[in-house]
Amino acid sequence: MSRFFRQAGDSDSDSEDSNEESLTSGDEDAAPQKPAAKPAMSRFLRTAGSDSSSDSDSSDEDESEMSDEEPAQKKKSRFIRGDSDEESEDEDVKRVVKSTKDKRLEEIEATGNVMDNALKINDWVAISNEFDKLLRLVQRQSNAAEPLPPFFIKTVIGFEETVNAALAREKEKEAKKKMNATNARALNSMKQKVRKATKEFEKEVRQYQNDPELFEREFASHAQPVDAVVPKPKKSKKVAETESDEEPILDDRFTTVGKGGRAMSFSADNIFKTLKLVHEARGKKNTDRGEQIRILEKLLEVAVTSYQRIRVLLALVSSRFDYNSSITSYMPIDLWLSAQREVDQLITIVVADSSYAVQENTEDYDELIERSPATEREGVVRIRGSIISFVDRLDDEFTKSLQNIDPHGTEYVDRLKDEKVLYRTICRSQAFYEQTSQPEPLARVVMRRLEHIYSKPDAVVSALESSLTSSEITPSVILASSTTTSSLIHSLCIHLYKVDNSLLRTRAMLSHIYHHALHNDFYTARDMLLMSHLQESIHSADVATQILYNRTVVQLGLCAFRCGLIKEAQATLQDIFTTQRVKELLAQGVHPQRFQQQLTPEQEKAERSRQLPFHMHINTELLEAAFLVSSMLVEVPLLASIESEEQKRKAISKPFRRLLDFADRQVFTGPPESTRDHIMQASKALQDGEWEKCRDLIQSIKIWSLMPEAASVKEMLAKRIQEQGLRTYLFTYAPYYSTLSLSLLSRTFSLPLRAVTSMISKMIWNEELSASLDQSTGVVVLHRIEHSRPQQLAQVIADKVSALVEQNEKVLDIKLGGSGGWGDRGGDKGEKRGEQTQERRGRGDRTRGSLRGGPRGRGSRFAQGLGNQMTRVR
Repeated sequence: MSRFFRQAGDSDSDSEDSNEESLTSGDEDAAPQKPAAKPAMSRFLRTAGSDSSSDSDSSDEDESEMSDEEPAQKKKSRFIRGDSDEESEDEDVKRVVKSTKDKRLEEIEATGNVMDNALKINDWVAISNEFDKLLRLVQRQSNAAEPLPPFFIKTVIGFEETVNAALAREKEKEAKKKMNATNARALNSMKQKVRKATKEFEKEVRQYQNDPELFEREFASHAQPVDAVVPKPKKSKKVAETESDEEPILDDRFTTVGKGGRAMSFSADNIFKTLKLVHEARGKKNTDRGEQIRILEKLLEVAVTSYQRIRVLLALVSSRFDYNSSITSYMPIDLWLSAQREVDQLITIVVADSSYAVQENTEDYDELIERSPATEREGVVRIRGSIISFVDRLDDEFTKSLQNIDPHGTEYVDRLKDEKVLYRTICRSQAFYEQTSQPEPLARVVMRRLEHIYSKPDAVVSALESSLTSSEITPSVILASSTTTSSLIHSLCIHLYKVDNSLLRTRAMLSHIYHHALHNDFYTARDMLLMSHLQESIHSADVATQILYNRTVVQLGLCAFRCGLIKEAQATLQDIFTTQRVKELLAQGVHPQRFQQQLTPEQEKAERSRQLPFHMHINTELLEAAFLVSSMLVEVPLLASIESEEQKRKAISKPFRRLLDFADRQVFTGPPESTRDHIMQASKALQDGEWEKCRDLIQSIKIWSLMPEAASVKEMLAKRIQEQGLRTYLFTYAPYYSTLSLSLLSRTFSLPLRAVTSMISKMIWNEELSASLDQSTGVVVLHRIEHSRPQQLAQVIADKVSALVEQNEKVLDIKLGGSGGWGDRGGDKGEKRGEQTQERRGRGDRTRGSLRGGPRGRGSRFAQGLGNQMTRVR
């Protein structure tokens, strides 16, 4: 029962007289004796406030009993420590406190000793591992801005000689092969590591070799002893409880310290020293980027002069961009907004005070002293920095965030609203570079501004430009109430055409063409594209420019389609649809890889980083509908005009012909569901002469609602279907009639008599139809001409020879360094040869007549100039 009623003081007496137990433990083990049991009542009546003397007496009496108890009982007694134990700990305990620097130095010396011991047994594997550990410790020493210890320099110098001697011995003992392969590899590795370390710390090694004692004295003077004997103050329990209830007393002597224990003072006097500390820690391992941003924000608050604010803002914006080092993920939106506001603040400062200039190339200057216009030459303080790089990074991070956000959610729309403030920042930076007359960064920022507005409708551009009204800094070219978006983009492009950078000129030209095509100005856009000869050199451009070229060509094809130029639209869109990689070429999706075309993870990552944001996509379904309808209106009359099966196999549009052949093989055709089904059934109806059914099927496609001016597009398509229906009817039934009434054709296809007469006359002139007009009777007289077998063979030979000539011309152009036609090479002779080639090709088309179809007239020149020369780019 006495054991169950033991007080906390009994166990505490154990700890107090632990020295006596340790001294007598040997005797007790030899002859354990149990004293007489003490009455239980005396133990029960003991209190926590007993004197230390009584505790010691009781501990002496129970010493032998406690020594025989189990270890678990001992552990239990330690957790039930009483107040008397706290009193016993009030004695002064002296402890030695060592700094992190001293611990690191001791660890460096211990590592060196381990290397010396391993050298005695020729264990180069252990030496190599310990040397790696030593280099890591020294790197920590450097990160803390501490000097290199002499012990490390001495170790490096000594091991350089030791490794060379060991290698020399191994060459002598090579025949005996006493060292195993692992140890030999470690020795060779150690040679490289020591050589690298000697080269890295060449300055310190040279100083140590010149005067070792001076080197050690400098290190000893820098190292200040921090070991101190700290007595633990006496404090009773009551006093401790009383003080814990009170609020802690703040000591004004404490200062904020940064990495390595350096004091950081946030005041205007020490702002440059703190900036230097932040710059030194930037990019190093284990650097807290968030803490750096907070330090710079505090420095910005205490900055007084313009020079201080500019220096802190340059460092702060850079630190915000460094916060996200990943290439795949985007910058957090709150950090992006903060960086955008700080860039605006930086531009405001340098524009308001022209005596301060931020330039990429400046003379060297002391970064630890204050600079003012009064102390500088020409009265201008030039600070090293780049605002255009900040603008580029802001724009890139904005695009990257749009690439990674789900475009079908509200977050994407909210993020897209930030484009307005970004556009304002770009325009403000343009105004700054216009004021400071810096042509190269000005051209870059104008290109950034152009890329934000060239592909947008007028309403969106007006909304972006409206953000400039609240800005006190505006560029020279803005969208005023009296000007249009076309004039704004024209002014920006004209500025870029004058710069020396060919890449910017090319992108400006493509953006200008895209804008003209977006506003249905087809002929201007086509002429600009053909005169620029970009289709010849675009294959050597960078991937982003090739994507822009593909988008421009596609938009040009849509423009031709909206304007009713069906042949031009088909010729323009054909090359990009022939590749069957439309989304990939337009940077709107990654094409699924097949068989051996697997991409490496790096290539796939780069491919995804080039994808355009969702709001810049061109609807591929609408694009496919325009291409297939154009191909239908070109191919169906051509199929009707060809008599021989060999000629029918030659298709203008292979994608359309492939779909049409697949539809013909179908046994049962149900109601149309997709866009392709509508177009294929409309093609069959057009072949059968049912132009009304064809018109209804084409107009019922729902995708036309996404096209601007959908009603006028449907009306245009109805008219083109009527015309091509008439052409198909004449080609199909011409062999079976001798005359056809013009009034009957007019009523059948709901066309004016004048339009019917005009179309037939054009077909007769182009030698597509062997007929003549009899206007007195209002009929068309059809002439039936059947070629003999020799004539058919001669026609086939003529076609093959013509194809061979065209192929030879292309090969010659490639060898001479061009990919265009004869007329694309400079000189009068080249122009004449080009004209002769075009004339020869034109005569060939006319003489072949109905045996071979193809684009003729104005559309043929466009197809030869653009469609045949467009390179399939990626």
